[in-house]
Amino acid sequence: MYKMKLSAFAALSLLLAGCGASDAGEIPPEKTAEELAYISDASPVDKAELDRAISPLFEDPAMAETRAFLIMHRGEILAERYGEGYDEDTRFISWSMAKSITGALLGFMVSDGRLVLDDPAPVPAWQRPGDPRGEITLRHLIHMSSGLDHTEVGPEGGKTLFEADTQRMLFLDGAEDMAAYAEARTLEAQPGEKFEYSTATSVILSDIITRTLTESTDPKVRRDATMRFVRGRLLEPLGMESTFVEFDAHGTMVGGSIIQATARDYAKFGEFLRHNGAKKGSQHLPVSWVQFMKTSSPNDPAYGGHIWLNKIRPEGRNQVLFPDKGPDTIFGALGHLGQQIIVSPEQKLTVVRLGKTQDDVLRPMTDQMGDIMALFPIEN
Repeated sequence: MYKMKLSAFAALSLLLAGCGASDAGEIPPEKTAEELAYISDASPVDKAELDRAISPLFEDPAMAETRAFLIMHRGEILAERYGEGYDEDTRFISWSMAKSITGALLGFMVSDGRLVLDDPAPVPAWQRPGDPRGEITLRHLIHMSSGLDHTEVGPEGGKTLFEADTQRMLFLDGAEDMAAYAEARTLEAQPGEKFEYSTATSVILSDIITRTLTESTDPKVRRDATMRFVRGRLLEPLGMESTFVEFDAHGTMVGGSIIQATARDYAKFGEFLRHNGAKKGSQHLPVSWVQFMKTSSPNDPAYGGHIWLNKIRPEGRNQVLFPDKGPDTIFGALGHLGQQIIVSPEQKLTVVRLGKTQDDVLRPMTDQMGDIMALFPIEN
């Protein structure tokens, strides 16, 4: 077990060292073996070099604030470090990393034959004769190309923060029945025509999963049916014992943004996808579905089936990973404030970073993650 907690004393020491430096370019003193003990002796990268790449995530104010960081290499924890007040038992909110978990759950339903990717999405509100939303398929939804008029964040299209769908759905007038709020939106584009990243879209998929499992409208029945499915197909097989799934008052899983889990459990999910849906030699999720998740959607090369890919996005869209620093086979579950599960199959890596980093410093933090991963060789 390799872990480190950044103590207040250590932080003060760093501050004092900075105040006493006579030269801004002065090389910091070498760290002791104890300070580097959070990195495994089995690391294929020199421990001091790896620490120099990891430490800015915790110590550089330009990247604040990392609360948990974990590297798994070849299925073993290689490095594990926590900020003050956090440890391996702390549950961290997923934010939009939950979308990738929802994407995997949808894969179980499709592989079971209970849902069909290119059939019209089974949303009752869209099935009235003449409703153009009846043309929306599951593929459109998982590719964020439904055409629905969803605004993810404000200001966008002249809307303020609290007029955006995500805030209204999660915390305001849509919070009691999130799926009903999300499904009530009208079309702003033809299904399949436009990429529109949307937490509301993932909640629609969560609702579809639940209604496929039970016809009941009772919130408790809906919650129980969904949790039996989630536990039996994903959490228990992967050993994700800490993971806690949130539901709204109507019994719909908040599958676009609110799951709670430890850094180790998030890493287990990343490893599951690195192994193409297998765990200890047992194939749980079909390889074909994981490959589908990792294949570029038609309207954005950097987005697959509810997961981000290490590819260049179209002009005018923010880059989300680091296509200039690693293989294009890298993929990741990403969330608000810098929650990240980044997986590199060619490097046998799963890297988890959790914390609270505002959008204006998110790019430096993500670039640092790319620098860390670039230290590891590509393996056969």
